[in-house]
Amino acid sequence: MIIEDIMSKNFAVYPSLLEKTVFVTGGALGIGAEIVTAFAKQGSKVGFLDLDLDASKKLAKKLGDNVHFEICDLTNISAMQTSMKNLKKLIGSADILINNAANDDRHDWKDVTEDYWDERLSTNLRHQFFAIQHVAPEMIKKGGGSIINIGSNSWWEAGGGFPAYTTAKSAVHGLTRTMARDLGQHRIRVNTVVPGWIMTDRQKKLWVTPEALENQQKRQCLPDLIEPVYVARMVLFLASDDASMCTANNYMVEAGSI
Repeated sequence: MIIEDIMSKNFAVYPSLLEKTVFVTGGALGIGAEIVTAFAKQGSKVGFLDLDLDASKKLAKKLGDNVHFEICDLTNISAMQTSMKNLKKLIGSADILINNAANDDRHDWKDVTEDYWDERLSTNLRHQFFAIQHVAPEMIKKGGGSIINIGSNSWWEAGGGFPAYTTAKSAVHGLTRTMARDLGQHRIRVNTVVPGWIMTDRQKKLWVTPEALENQQKRQCLPDLIEPVYVARMVLFLASDDASMCTANNYMVEAGSI
């Protein structure tokens, strides 16, 4: 049934992902939910972290017994580590880590305080490193793994209106490069997936307008709007054995946006 569902959309099936253990941060909604769903349909065991209890319950119920979740605030590193330990008890240690959680709330540079700056970096960057630090020792014992950090095309495009967010997201690429070097000797691959403007429900609710869509489509080489599923498909590839020689790089899913 899973394979039939994937094939009906002409998407790839990755045998190397069957029964693999996957941890996803920010997995209840948006891109994260699409990533959780994609791995579940590959037959992976998936554990995700999120703050939204109702959305987490709904997604886990929809996807079945191989999907579990923990509710935690990722800015609280100790709580995140405890939640990951709880997931390990349920589905085993991570073969694959997807650092997805983020928040792109807009803010004017003139209004940013020290506390807000620190909160934005905690929300969009700090937990990625500590999640890697937490899962890497077990990956080393297993002889390898795949870590995928979700970046953003916003800073590549010199996007304005959220400087703390774009600063954090640009730093994700540095984190990927240095951790790929440090962990590569253990056959742990670390990559960044770089989404463009993805049409999640949150984006549609808060920022999608006819004018904004028109401007975005002018910036893209491809005319189609980008759905979350296409980010998930790139993540699956990088997590699979098909990408065994891919590390320390950025993989863009932005329709050629400039």
